[in-house]
Amino acid sequence: MAVVATGFFDGVHLGHRSVIDTLLSEARRRGEQSVIVTFWPHPRTVLQDDARSLRLLNSLGEKKALLLGLGVDRVEVLDFSRNLSRLTAEQYLRDVLVSKLGATAVVLGYDNRFGSDGLSRPALVTLAEGLGLNVIECEAKSSQCGSSPLKTSDSVGPLPSDDGPLPLMLPRVAQFSEGTAASAETRPISSTRIRKALEAGDVEGAGAMLGYRYMLHGVVVAGNRLGRTIGFPTANMQLYEPLKLVPANGVYFVEVETLGGHFLGMTNIGVKPTVTGAGVRTIETHIFDFDELIYGLDITVRFIARVRDERKFASLDELRGQLEADRELCREMGRKNPREALNQ
Repeated sequence: MAVVATGFFDGVHLGHRSVIDTLLSEARRRGEQSVIVTFWPHPRTVLQDDARSLRLLNSLGEKKALLLGLGVDRVEVLDFSRNLSRLTAEQYLRDVLVSKLGATAVVLGYDNRFGSDGLSRPALVTLAEGLGLNVIECEAKSSQCGSSPLKTSDSVGPLPSDDGPLPLMLPRVAQFSEGTAASAETRPISSTRIRKALEAGDVEGAGAMLGYRYMLHGVVVAGNRLGRTIGFPTANMQLYEPLKLVPANGVYFVEVETLGGHFLGMTNIGVKPTVTGAGVRTIETHIFDFDELIYGLDITVRFIARVRDERKFASLDELRGQLEADRELCREMGRKNPREALNQ
């Protein structure tokens, strides 16, 4: 027997918190398992609904780790296919949640939708209760943001909304910014809002909505090694998940995990206009006080703050001077918040 929440959960962000908290408490109260039902791949990649522009906040492995880290007993991953997308809400509830997973109750987030028939939330509640399921409804978790309004759901395809149920790892976001928006409005946290923040380079705003630092995970590959010649060796990252959203081009203060250790550093995302005309976007990280060879090894970069935009310099000497200033700024931010900087 299980209490179930269902959705894509991209980002496993704080907007999902009321649902996951309710799922866990209800499962404990009943003495049943807490189960999250999610999907892979993303429905848009199967249904071709603007699939080329799709970028994800989590890989499947990251998402499962985040969910299990919250205390969920089981994460069931359904293979999203066209056949699955054709299930009505009744078929999905009866044949998947009740018959296959033994659900006795379902937790619904504020924008939860599933089923090819596109039923409204009240209709879903009536249907679920008719199938013998207890329904627990949750409201949206909001944040304040001064930017222009964005849509609050990525609902695509007939199954659950992109912002289905969930939260995660709790806030350890360092507060390095020196001010807040003059005018702010309260709106629900959503995967869409987080993506928009990252696309604008606002890694602090994204982290505040996620409840953890946004991260990129990949393998270190060989670059052109020019950084080492000017005193700034870098680790060039190739992402494991090709659909992972990469923040806007620019220089960022970051936390780096590699060789089993945690370090501070700065990451440049962009096309390196000073040294190459190829226009190929790269993710390169200079790790402070580090001089190990890590080609072919894992690296995780967690974004603390944005330092500046990427720009073209007149010479390598000018570039070196700016990098030295960037590094000193990052070190100063780290000195002001040493425990927060390394997420300790």
